[in-house]
Amino acid sequence: MKSLVTLALALWTGCCAAAGSAPAATDANGDRIELAAPARRIVSLAPHATELVFAAGAGEKLVGVLSPADWPPQAARLPRVGDANALDLERIVALAPDLAVAWPYLAPAQIERLRALGIPIYVTDPHTPEAIAADIEKLGALAGTPEVAREAATAFRTRLAALGAGARDGPRLPVFYEIWNQPLYTIGGGHLISSAIELCGGENVFARLRLPAPQVSVESVLAAEPTAIVAGTDNALRPAWLDEWSRWRRLPAVEYGNLFVVDANLLHRASPRFVDGAAQLCAALAQARANLRRHRP
Repeated sequence: MKSLVTLALALWTGCCAAAGSAPAATDANGDRIELAAPARRIVSLAPHATELVFAAGAGEKLVGVLSPADWPPQAARLPRVGDANALDLERIVALAPDLAVAWPYLAPAQIERLRALGIPIYVTDPHTPEAIAADIEKLGALAGTPEVAREAATAFRTRLAALGAGARDGPRLPVFYEIWNQPLYTIGGGHLISSAIELCGGENVFARLRLPAPQVSVESVLAAEPTAIVAGTDNALRPAWLDEWSRWRRLPAVEYGNLFVVDANLLHRASPRFVDGAAQLCAALAQARANLRRHRP
């Protein structure tokens, strides 16, 4: 019976964790990464990947990280192997990693060079909250820390479920999520933040757009008539440009006092802290519903 449970769990998570088997997992590209033994020297090539590795219980196995690696605090002490502009390939090779965790949009040509050198590459690109939890479990399988990873993934899923349950009652609110004002950027329907909006009982007014971060016009926002406008900024500092929407007094978000700000460091990063950002977003939309009820008894 125990072997059947183990097999079922392996099939569900996309990784092979049966006793005595080589660590393996399928990444965001659909590639299967198989290691001869659990990874002992890991290089993280994306800030969110660093957080995922720590959550999976393998932080002590990290030998290099990409700047800025600002969470958890232990990551600040690790050697840097590049930044958003370029990877330091020589330093990465010198660190002799037996696993690299990469984001597909960052330095793809350099990632391919590392792969050609025989370094196993696990690509992480979560577009849904569940994909974050799955990445934690898969990285735990590759690093030989499946129990810790499973506990972290379960805690993540439990918190998300609680947030979703709290947002089930009441109407779904049309939401405009603003990343920047000049030029005006938002998020498309396939973005992780769009999933958070849905989780919190909202509807992304630009969900039809396929680009992750499309540029839109002020006129298109006014035409969409969002009931709430949410800005994502570092540390949830309220930007002056958020309140510039107040000039359009008939815009529902302005009429009902529903201009909010959330911490981009949490909500914009596909890491375990995403759930903290989602909690801020859910609280904002809950306040938006309360404001709506006051205006529409």
